[in-house]
Amino acid sequence: MVKLKQTKISKSIDERRKELTEAYPVWNRDTIALHFQKSVEAFGNQDFMYIHGEIYTYQDVWDSAVKMAKALIRSGVKRRDHIAVLMDNDASYPSLMIASSMIGAVFIPMNSMLSKEELKYILKQSDTNLLVVHETVRDKQHAKTVAELWQSEEFRETAQLEKIIYIETKGETEIPDSFIKWEDFLCAGEEVPDEEWKLCWEKSLYPDEVAIIMYTSGSTGRPKGVMLTHDMLLRCAFSTCYSRAIEKGRVTFAPLPFYHCFAIVEAILAMSYVGGSFVSALGASPLKSLELMEKYRANDYLCVPSTLVPLLNHPRVSEFDLSSLFAMWCGAAPAPVPVWKKAMDTLGLTEIITGYGQTEVSSSGVTTEIGDDLEVIATRVGRPKLVGSCGLPEFQGHATEYKTVDPENGRTLEAGTIGELAVRGPSVTRGYYKKPEETAAAIDKDGWLRTGDVGRVDERGYVQLLGRSKEMFKVSGELVAPREVETAISEHPAVAQVSVIGVPDTMTTEIGAAFIEVHEGESISRKEIANWCADKLARFKIPRYVWTMKASDWPLTSTGKIQKFRLQDIANEKLKRS
Repeated sequence: MVKLKQTKISKSIDERRKELTEAYPVWNRDTIALHFQKSVEAFGNQDFMYIHGEIYTYQDVWDSAVKMAKALIRSGVKRRDHIAVLMDNDASYPSLMIASSMIGAVFIPMNSMLSKEELKYILKQSDTNLLVVHETVRDKQHAKTVAELWQSEEFRETAQLEKIIYIETKGETEIPDSFIKWEDFLCAGEEVPDEEWKLCWEKSLYPDEVAIIMYTSGSTGRPKGVMLTHDMLLRCAFSTCYSRAIEKGRVTFAPLPFYHCFAIVEAILAMSYVGGSFVSALGASPLKSLELMEKYRANDYLCVPSTLVPLLNHPRVSEFDLSSLFAMWCGAAPAPVPVWKKAMDTLGLTEIITGYGQTEVSSSGVTTEIGDDLEVIATRVGRPKLVGSCGLPEFQGHATEYKTVDPENGRTLEAGTIGELAVRGPSVTRGYYKKPEETAAAIDKDGWLRTGDVGRVDERGYVQLLGRSKEMFKVSGELVAPREVETAISEHPAVAQVSVIGVPDTMTTEIGAAFIEVHEGESISRKEIANWCADKLARFKIPRYVWTMKASDWPLTSTGKIQKFRLQDIANEKLKRS
């Protein structure tokens, strides 16, 4: 049993939670804009965001949001209109979200890595009225792509898109005359008087209206637009503050894309409750990340294993002063005890957690608790978050409720039984935009959302995640959960990261295949893995194939999750050649 060291922060967990209770004794059902206005009144001149070498205070972000709200009004945007953003992480991003809330519009953050066909589908399906687009995002020529769509008569006639605002990044794209430059967009907003803006805001103070439509990855079909209200998002953010006992003025290092709920809820909104700040560093190298954490005296690190492991292994990690850093949340994928132990020792961490959630839950539904043993953190994703004042009585002090159901018929299973995880709570979506059949299939009359994840809830209420239901595979009729196999293999001292999939087999229908990244200077064989797993797993669960991966070889999403469908392609190619 590996215990954490005594925390670096002077105030205890109870003292910090008491401060949150005193600051928010009752839950105010606010919109995002109204909540942020209150944050500005409390923390106006304090730093809120560090991005691209610049510092923005709460007041700076608010002032920008007001200008953008006026510009949106001048552009003809009305309450309940849809505003999509196709942008890299940018200082204007949080302000655009707040501005949308001010005028009662729906904010649609779009994944900046989408293809042309995916963009076309989402822009049409979401009924986007106004789009803000960066000319380029890394290797994506988004302004060019949108211009090509706009020139299609079929697209213009079937989409609701009326205005396109573009932000120049390289100045190399030929832009249609109908596109509006960002600077001109803001300049036009100066004509809108304060009285008109305030009137729009007064008509938009409805916390149960949809604030954001966030599109899922669509790995099982077309992307679905998850509808999240202001109240859902804010409850989720505050419950994170309370569960993690986030202190006043915390500085969070968050190298996450702004279009993802992890960044919006766990960094942007959560920090706004405590006068905290966040460092945006999307795509930063391990060395750059260390430099930024030292420069801004980060207290907290939001990460995923695929970004954490390279940082821990960087040869210069010990050269940096990270004495202010004490907390870390590493999620999205499992990490073995040795990785957690190395993070604790290398970074001097005293409060580490993992968690689990999804877009449909606004972000996180469960987290491990501060002080949990590393064995718990490595094998569980947590239990429903504590809530403070933002909870509902029926959830008995927790943000959500989880159970397992039979994947075939949805019947509730006994506690501790493996099945499909289902969740309900005040931060859980009520449905998908213009997808009534998908909504009915996912959410029952009592508000239980079927997550598509397989797991169990143990006797302490902790969720053990075993994988996506679609990732399960059968060996001679026996069901195998990849996460269970990954957990066993990850305990091997040579293993840095592992991902397991099922591959076709003529004798057993399917068989396991493990992709393994080993620590520097280590090697591993299929025989070693089989021997290691012999006492931990039933024989049919032990992978027949073991393939090693370099850290740079993993196919990752923009948020650092391993793309198993691409591993499937790699496996198929390897099997063809064997």
